[in-house]
Amino acid sequence: MPPTETSRDGMLCLSRHENCPWDEALKSADIAWTGLQYTCLKILHLYCKVFEKEDVLDMVIRKTCKSCGCDRLKHSVYHEELGSVRDRLGLRESRGTHHTYDNSPPGLTAKQTELYWASLAERAPNSIGGATGAAAWRAWRTRALAAQLPKQDLSLAHCRHIDEAHRKQFEDFVAARNEIALDIGIACQHHGTTVECMGCTKPIRSGNIAIQAPRIGEEATFHPACFSCSECDELLVELAYCALDGRLYCVRHYAERLKPRCHACDELIFSGEYTKAMNKDWHSGHFCCWQCDESLTGQRYVLREEHPYCIKCYESVFANGCEECNKIIGIDSKDLSYKDKHWHEACFLCAKCRVSLVDKQFGSKLDKIYCGNCYDAQFASRCDGCGEVFRAGTKKMEYKTRQWHEKCFCCVVCKNPIGTKSFIPREQEIYCAGCYEDKFATRCVKCNKIITQGGVTYKNEPWHRECFTCTHCDASLAGQRFTSRDEKPYCAECFGELFAKRCTSCSKPITGIGGTRFISFEDRHWHNDCFICAQCKTSLVGKGFITDGQDIICPECAKQKLM
Repeated sequence: MPPTETSRDGMLCLSRHENCPWDEALKSADIAWTGLQYTCLKILHLYCKVFEKEDVLDMVIRKTCKSCGCDRLKHSVYHEELGSVRDRLGLRESRGTHHTYDNSPPGLTAKQTELYWASLAERAPNSIGGATGAAAWRAWRTRALAAQLPKQDLSLAHCRHIDEAHRKQFEDFVAARNEIALDIGIACQHHGTTVECMGCTKPIRSGNIAIQAPRIGEEATFHPACFSCSECDELLVELAYCALDGRLYCVRHYAERLKPRCHACDELIFSGEYTKAMNKDWHSGHFCCWQCDESLTGQRYVLREEHPYCIKCYESVFANGCEECNKIIGIDSKDLSYKDKHWHEACFLCAKCRVSLVDKQFGSKLDKIYCGNCYDAQFASRCDGCGEVFRAGTKKMEYKTRQWHEKCFCCVVCKNPIGTKSFIPREQEIYCAGCYEDKFATRCVKCNKIITQGGVTYKNEPWHRECFTCTHCDASLAGQRFTSRDEKPYCAECFGELFAKRCTSCSKPITGIGGTRFISFEDRHWHNDCFICAQCKTSLVGKGFITDGQDIICPECAKQKLM
């Protein structure tokens, strides 16, 4: 249960938001006293009243809470006892009630008060200004009093914008509300049979704390957590409510169901003539330009960041300047933009030929804009195929430093477009793979087919490995010893069998492959190893010898044979 003590000396200080429009409004106000920017609403009221600056007050108030989204308490310092709801409403005490300042309903015992707060646990404020628990409830009460029971709804003394002609209407409205709608709920512990809560329709059992609302009906009973405004769903502070069509409302939203409320000064509007704008209601003089504060009622305005501006202020603050004529582009002119630059529609012209570029293709160069023809003539690159320029939006094919139109990027031989297929460049020409192979690929001299990998070169001519074979036996010569005759290759065996001299001694061919040496005499030939004496078998290489019929013998063996 929240403690019953009030804050020290009954004073409550709530700091302003950082960067709130309140500070900006005070700085822009026509007031010489610099200390005003550190003050509160109450001091501001007093200052403006004494120095007859109420127009400044009106301007500052309109540019604070209602515009920035925070409630007016954020900009206020209260130096007064807030008192009970009955004090604020000016109601007479009844039913044995007494003042309380801790949100606890009067007339409950300590045990019943604990039950009451326990039933509100689900509606407890989590944190207000960093405060939690009982401190958060006290802060909530302060804010709820200002929000739900605005003083300007309670008494003419707090109204600044009701003229004499409508004061009687205000007093009649307040009197009727107090007589037929305004009341304070009665908290009690329910005993007896279970009844239905008018808020959630769930049962209120015997022993539970209940809130009765006599203005709605004798049987109107609610859970404490359901005793809230039908409009804002906020718990009704100290059970103060207004009844309308069988539903609960806080004082603020009861009034707004019956009367429009000015979004600027937060007062009810009793005059028949007022302004509706931005889905809100305004006193006719309060719907003003955010910049110069001139009335916008019956005038055109521009909405920017949820603030209204007169045409003059909007154009001077937000309108763009034309790149061509350097004049403001007003709201009645079409604003054409390109890369953070803006033009009047009539000024959006080609920098060279001055033709209008509206709804036409254009190019930009050196911070200037050009029509397609002028841009192409001065800046566009040209196709290496046909020599024509690349028009805006034309697809371009590029390779290294060269570029072509898509239709011009063709094989130099077959003239077919290459597109995204593979190609082979040669000197300054482009070939498709097929034409390049046909024209430049290496071909085997035997089969005339392209050699794609490997191959053999013989007498500076290319061969497939499988095509380079012995002329006689067709055995592959790739990687093998071979010789040639009449420009034709032969393996060693075939060459020896077909063309080599034969040794007189062993009758085998003398091929010379591998550097074999041989000896010839008259019409006969010998391998070096076979040129030996027929008698003693001594090598006769480099020595004298004597023929003996088909044999050759050394001189010693010849002497012995003669003896």
